Amino acid sequence: MGQWTSAVGAAQLARLLRSQADGGRETATGRRLPAYRALADGVRLLVLEGRVPVAARLPAERELAAALTLSRTTVASAYEALRSDGFLESRRGAGSWTSVPAGSPLPTRGLDPLPPDAAGSVIDLGCAALPAPEPWLSRAFQGALEHLPAYAHTHGDYPAGLQDLRQALADRYTARGIPTMPEQIMVTTGAMGAVAATCHLFAGRGERVAVESPSYANVLQLMREAGARLVPVAMADGLAGWDIPAWRQVLRDAAPRMAYVMADFQNPTGALATEEQRRALVSAARSAGTVLVADETMSDLWLDPDPELPRPVSAFDPSGSTVVTVGSASKAFWAGLRIGWVRAAPDVIRSLVAARAYADLGSPVLEQLAVTWLLRDGGWDAAGDIRRAQARENRDALVAALRQHLPDWEFTVPGGGLTLWTRTGGLSGSRIAEAGERMGVRVPSGPRFGVDGAFEGFVRLPFTVGGAVAETAATRLAAAAHLVETGAPVAVDTPRSLVA
Repeated sequence: MGQWTSAVGAAQLARLLRSQADGGRETATGRRLPAYRALADGVRLLVLEGRVPVAARLPAERELAAALTLSRTTVASAYEALRSDGFLESRRGAGSWTSVPAGSPLPTRGLDPLPPDAAGSVIDLGCAALPAPEPWLSRAFQGALEHLPAYAHTHGDYPAGLQDLRQALADRYTARGIPTMPEQIMVTTGAMGAVAATCHLFAGRGERVAVESPSYANVLQLMREAGARLVPVAMADGLAGWDIPAWRQVLRDAAPRMAYVMADFQNPTGALATEEQRRALVSAARSAGTVLVADETMSDLWLDPDPELPRPVSAFDPSGSTVVTVGSASKAFWAGLRIGWVRAAPDVIRSLVAARAYADLGSPVLEQLAVTWLLRDGGWDAAGDIRRAQARENRDALVAALRQHLPDWEFTVPGGGLTLWTRTGGLSGSRIAEAGERMGVRVPSGPRFGVDGAFEGFVRLPFTVGGAVAETAATRLAAAAHLVETGAPVAVDTPRSLVA
């Protein structure tokens, strides 16, 4: 299914163009670019960074000329340059809309992590996952085994999840200020299982789903394969987060059945939505009749000391009639513990449970018991301290290494989460990812996190390595960037035992 076609007004496009840095308006020799070329380059950059969606209708030449106080000839020449470059398509009587060139190096390989015994000398930054916070993983499963005999005498099928785990999760939400009953919880097989279940219930084939742009790559692919029509809503620059006027417009005009957001240390940007943004998102979704799926998988991963964390998105819809919350143990604890959950109104949970008969029937009992033990016996918070310390140390090491070896790359250091969203100094993120594997470092390129080719000038770097490994990863990325820029490889050290 194709994506929804949005429209960018003349005033909005003019504002976006003026927000860009003056860089790119001069040639390498310092000579001023022609006005039409500077305008074309500005629009092209907005498309590549995802701030103007692909397939968005642009304003008529006369309207944009008036908004920018340029001549219509200048705008017409810029549009023609964009058409020649493959960033604009036009049809007489229908207008012009953004596109990406047919030959753009869009990613085709998945984000699956390399097997530990196959990584060899490659530093794998493709997956945002850390090792288990021992000894808590082992203790959790020891505690689970002690409680397993009581369940071994049953059929073992619990489509809604174990009652003890549902109660423990409900108690955790209640302690966070959102009164919750176990009837408002369904346990799933990871957060992806939770998102898949909500998509199946609310967004059938052909339905529109509003998503942040950029957003989590695997969820975008899940929705595409489910036949959803993705409606991208651009994130603000840096960590400013959510453009609420843009969200209101999309929810009003596109009327999506569902919207998917990560308000807590968003993947890939690390942005944290403010209370005002959360309240406004819920209000806009309620007014539009849109189900707002709030993914909280990163909510426990604050990294800076003494953070002032906003209330959960569900705090602005405690009944769960508009907001469906998704949570998981996979990021906060360990990716190998494939237990997630959904919090919603009881009738929504009943519908999700009923539909599960045609999906996976239920989640593994032993893993549910392990998560129950963690939540009830204090292991969750203690393990979280370990996880945050790991991620914080890795983040700081990666940031220092990038600033030393790739000073032209731009990023805003997030206060939480597991990822750094990095602008690659004007180079192709897809080409850097390709060259990186040759240099011994594996990274996902920006277009994986966008819709239809946006974010070509970005890569995502997770906080999964630190110390000397982070330093080596940065030197290899610098070598990959040099190769992309000049075509000349740089020799780098690739010791076989580096990441074993």
